Amino acid sequence: MDYNEKIQPLVKLVEQLKTSEIKSVIDSRMMEFEELGKKQSDEIFKELCFCFLTANFSAVGGIKIQKEIGNGFLHLSEDELAGKLSSSGHRFPNARAGFIVEARKYKDNIKNILNSFSNGREARPWLVNNVKGLGMKEASHFLRNIGYKDIAIIDFHIVDLLAREGLIEKPKTLSVKKYLETENLLEKISKKTGLNLGELDLYLWYKETGKVLK
Repeated sequence: MDYNEKIQPLVKLVEQLKTSEIKSVIDSRMMEFEELGKKQSDEIFKELCFCFLTANFSAVGGIKIQKEIGNGFLHLSEDELAGKLSSSGHRFPNARAGFIVEARKYKDNIKNILNSFSNGREARPWLVNNVKGLGMKEASHFLRNIGYKDIAIIDFHIVDLLAREGLIEKPKTLSVKKYLETENLLEKISKKTGLNLGELDLYLWYKETGKVLK
């Protein structure tokens, strides 16, 4: 399938957004991601916890809970953490608390582990295969939020947008194969717009939600 013509309406839309006031917001957010990636493993681990929380939940809710719990992600017992997640309104407090506590074995060296890979495309399979509770989307979200720019965050907002544009058929489930196929499509759009995949995600997410979060 030749996407060059089919992607043009979406390319045009993104190009228009690049000339709007939202560009400065997105540029600032990308700089925040880069700065976070330079911090120590504890801070990076807390961002991993945020990405656990957003799965089948919401970015807004995840941000709220992340601020409320803060350093508690580093030391609270599983029961204490589940209690705080529950009182904060998370849909899956027990499961998420379990994932976070189990992932603590990487808390002190997550930065070194990620630095052993040359890019996000290489680091992502390690995260998916070794950190329980992370799928392709969550691993990609985490990597983008700590400064990696070569992976796409494909959630239902992005899937719905691409399906409406006639670029994909909306899948019942997003397998690894389908995720990578969709990421390759988004990469074609990113090249046409002069954006990296991390930036493109924020523009498309803004188009769908009217927000620039993380």
